Order: sequence, then structure tokens, then C-alpha cells
Amino acid sequence: MTFLDSIQSPDDIKSLSHNELDDLATEMRERVIDVVNHNGGHLSAPLGVVELTLALHYVYDIGRDQLIWDVGHQCYPHKLLTGRRDVFDTIRKKDGISGYPKISESEYDCFGTGHSSTSISAAVGMAIARDQLKEDYGVVALIGDGAITGGMALEGLSHAGHLGLDMLVILNDNEMSISPNASALNKYFNRLIVAEPYKRAKEDAGSFVKKMIGNRMTRAIQDIEKSVKNYITKGALFQELGVNYIGPVDGHDLPLLIECLSSIRKMHGPILLHCRTEKGKGLKQAEEDPLKYHGVSPRAIRPSEKEGDALPAESEEKAAPTTTFTDAFVEGMLEAGAADDRVVGITAAMPTGTGLNTFEERFPDRFYDVGICEQHAVTMAAGMAAKGLRPVAAIYSTFLQRGYDQLIHDVCIQKLPVVFAIDRSGLVGEDSPTQNGTFDISFLRCVPDLQVLAPRDDVDTRLMLLWALKQDGPVAIRYARGKAPTIGTADGRDMDRGEVLREGTDGNFLVVGPCAQACLDASDQLAAAGLSVGVVDARHIKPLDTALVDGLLDRPIITVEENTLDGGFGSAVIEYVEGTGRLHELRIHRVGIPDVFSAQATRAEQLAAHDLDADGLFRRAQAFLQQEVPQAVN
Repeated sequence: MTFLDSIQSPDDIKSLSHNELDDLATEMRERVIDVVNHNGGHLSAPLGVVELTLALHYVYDIGRDQLIWDVGHQCYPHKLLTGRRDVFDTIRKKDGISGYPKISESEYDCFGTGHSSTSISAAVGMAIARDQLKEDYGVVALIGDGAITGGMALEGLSHAGHLGLDMLVILNDNEMSISPNASALNKYFNRLIVAEPYKRAKEDAGSFVKKMIGNRMTRAIQDIEKSVKNYITKGALFQELGVNYIGPVDGHDLPLLIECLSSIRKMHGPILLHCRTEKGKGLKQAEEDPLKYHGVSPRAIRPSEKEGDALPAESEEKAAPTTTFTDAFVEGMLEAGAADDRVVGITAAMPTGTGLNTFEERFPDRFYDVGICEQHAVTMAAGMAAKGLRPVAAIYSTFLQRGYDQLIHDVCIQKLPVVFAIDRSGLVGEDSPTQNGTFDISFLRCVPDLQVLAPRDDVDTRLMLLWALKQDGPVAIRYARGKAPTIGTADGRDMDRGEVLREGTDGNFLVVGPCAQACLDASDQLAAAGLSVGVVDARHIKPLDTALVDGLLDRPIITVEENTLDGGFGSAVIEYVEGTGRLHELRIHRVGIPDVFSAQATRAEQLAAHDLDADGLFRRAQAFLQQEVPQAVN
């Protein structure tokens, strides 16, 4: 039996020796690599926090003590230690465990996460609740060096320092050069800082001075102490926020981590422990290219004869090339950038995911990655547009939610020509409900002076971007994660209006986005069942192509969208028809996502669950046209 096989709960690791913990860490890495290779998922980040996870569970009573993971994609080792080892192979699968922390899944997941920079604010809230209710437990937030750059994280740190809360923030630094690498000298200073004699002397001296000479001199001595400590630790920023800085320490040195955490647990006030870690540790290829192995598809790793080595599966068998919506967007960006030197690309820590890394290679002086700061990205784009540039802000749908105020206040009220390239709109698959982009039609459609479009395929994606860059005001283009095959002829497309893809006499699918292909396939099935149902690509969500819709009002309409039905595209069609006074004459049925947060599954399984695949659309259309309208399958 392996050490991992014997772990039923975190309590089981507390009796292990440091050598046994090292062996357990190796087994945990092997398990993560094996399962991610089968299921796909995040890899580099979980491998980088194995020792941190073990040390936290060894020192703290996680479950009673509260551990909040920022973003959460690094929590795989945590799940292995907290009663989910036997179901770990279901991670990210339909009806399996989530790839992120989830309150409803385990008592050890005290806070659900998926977006970055939220952990410190949540920890502040928990620490306040603990103190107000006179309870006794530790509060720990673990945040990465990218996430801590987010404004919300700094706001949380500042408030924790202001209130003097007893809580620990662990900065998992695996990329940024905030401080020199850990060394023997760093270890010495950190041991000195957390040692009992130092703490006792500090507390005793402070109490004595306060009694003898008052607050004024106490502040002077504290300033001197802080200056000396800043010199030692380089933690001036955190000290100025009122947070006691310790570090950097080696985040893979288990004995040191356990020693530091054991001492820190007895200290008071807000503390930041700065740990240096290596993404992808334990897997050679991931260590060398952590970005490539940040998130991988199933069977992306093939263990070699050399321990700790791996090769991408494509080295054995080259996958057939496929064009995605993101690929088509990048093609349009390169074309636009070559034609107009005012075009700039902006991303918020997603250059590879959005494809803008390719634009950066071609036009490095016109590319801006602002880090995990979506609000800043949007307002910066507004400033650029106000002074004559043509910015394209490529942001995932789920993350654009974080820049919503800026989109309204800084871009749309001022009618500035910013193009929002909204990647991962709709259902995104296995990650988590936090990552789905199923609300953007609803929250964008209500904003005045914003045009909203959705391409059905690769050709539309490229042409819509070029069209949007010629508009005088803001434009949002939402497109899906996944393949973008060409649907219909590529020539002669008019981006100013929608397009009839197939005529029908019994009714029409009126669709926006990539569900167009599923509508065409469902139309084929309906034809075999004796029903003639056309397929119409609306293209424009706002404003609607009203002339196109007017031409469909003499027969039933089935609207199809990969967005929540509440306030979505189907609602826009109903609102328009109601305004014409003809709503009572028309039969409309809407197909989309009901009022739920869609659980993780493959993208195909998610589409099928909401009747947005060809079979589901066939059933819904057939029942509707035969006067029987069923409920959506959730």
C-alpha cells in the first residue's frame, strides 16, 4: 500500500515523518499527472503547490481552520488529501468532482473560487465573522503572484492591515521576481523572525516602551523596527499596508514550510508568507514550459523511460489541424494590424488563450498584457480610443463580467470605438460553472450604444472583426470555445445584416452563434420527419436585423442561443415583435440555457443537456410545431 492509499483525511498525514511526507508528495504528483493525462485539466499549477498543500494540512486543522484558494485551479493536491482520493479520477467529468474548490462538494472547501484575486477579500470577511462571533479558528488565503496584482487583492490586503486581523496570506510566487531566490541567508532571517525569542522580545519591549514613554516614542521605535525588517526581507509594500511580511522561503522545502507555518500560527495580526515555487515541478516538460502545460487535453502527456520526463502526444501522432473561433479572430487581427497601425491588442493575462500572442509576435509595439486586471484593460482601451487608436480588448466572457462597470461608464456612455473580442462565450466544458460565458448576451444587450454580434463560423469571425474596427462606436463580438467550420459559402457575406441559410415553410430556426450548424443538422432530421424548417443566422443581437425578423413573422419561430434565456437573444426577438403589435399573431419558442449554473461536463454533454445539439433541437422543434412544447432538459 502506498502512503496516498492510506490517507482518508488530513489527520492521517500528521503522524508522518518528513521523509514519509516527501514520499507522499511524489505519489501525489504521480496521481495528478496520471489523472490529468486521462481527463485533461490544469497541470503546472497543482504540481507546483504539492509541498505547500501538505505543509498547510500538516500544521493547520483544515476544515476547522479555513483555507481559501485563489482561482482554485491548483487545488488538486488538496482534494487528494481531503476524502476525494477515491473519486479523483472523476475530476472535471460530468457528475464528478469539480476542478475547482466547491462548497457543496466538501467541508474542506470553505469557499468556491474560479476567478482570480478574490481569496484575500473572502479571508478578511471570514476573519471578521470569526472575531465578531467570538469563535476561534485560523484563516489562510493562498494567492499566486499573478492574482495578487489584481486591484481587489490589494484592497483586501489593505483592509486586513487596517483592521489588524489575525490571518495569513501565502503568496505563491512562481514567476515574478519580487525578491531574490530563497537562500540559506533567507532561511536564517525567516527563522529569526518567527522564532519564539524574537516574538517574545518584540512583544515585551513594545509593551514596556508603551508604558514608560507613550505612543509617540513607540511609533518611532516601530518605524525603526520596520525599516530594519524591510531591509532584511524586501517586504516594504506589504509592511506599508500593515501586513507583516515573511519571506521569501522555498515553497518545496517541506521541513522549512512546516517550521515557518507552525511558528506563524502562534503569531497575531495579518501576515504574508512569501513562498517561491516552481510550476510543473516533478514533470520535466512542465518545468521547462509551464505555460504549455498550464491546462492540457486528455492524453497530452506520455511518460518516457526517464523518470519525471514527458512528451506531448502530438510527437507520436500529429493531430489533424482544425480552425477554432480564436484562430479566426487572430487571423482577422493580423489582417487588421497590417492594414492599420492604429489597431492595438489588449489582453488581461490571457495572451495565449485569446491568441493575441501571435499578434504580439507580429506587432510587439501594439500589444498590451495588463495582467489579471480586466477593469484596467477596459478603461485603458477607452483612453486609447479617445485619442485615436483602435483598441481590441480580447477577454474571456466570464472575466469580462469583472469589467462591466468600466464597459458601461468608460466606453459606452462616451460612445468610444472599442472592440470587445469576447472569447469563450457560451458553454466552455469541464472547468467549472465559474468559467462558463452564458450571461454576456443578457448583460450586454441592455447597454445603450453597444452593438453586439455573434459569428456562426470562422469566416464570420474574421469579417466581423474587420467590420467592427470600422464602426464609430463600441462593438462586442462574442464567440465560442471550439472548432469553427465554415458554414455556407464564404463569398459575398454582408456583416450589416443576417443571412438565410435554408428556407422553410413550416417554421424557422432563428439562431445566433455556432449553434447554426446544429440547427442545420436538426433541419435535416425534421425534413426526414416531414417538416420543412428553415435556418436563419441573425448575426446581430443588438441592434436586431429587424428587416430580417419581419420577413419571418408569417410562420413559427424557434430562437436558438448559447446564453441564458433570461434577457437573452430570444427575449430580444419577443420584445421587438411585441413592439410591432403582432406578438399575439406569432408563435415563438426559445431554446437556450435555463436559469441554472451549468455544471462541468464536456462541451458536447453540456450542449446536449440544454437541447442545443442537433438531436435536442429536433425534438424541441418537432414538439413545438406539433403544438406540444416540452420543458428544457437541465
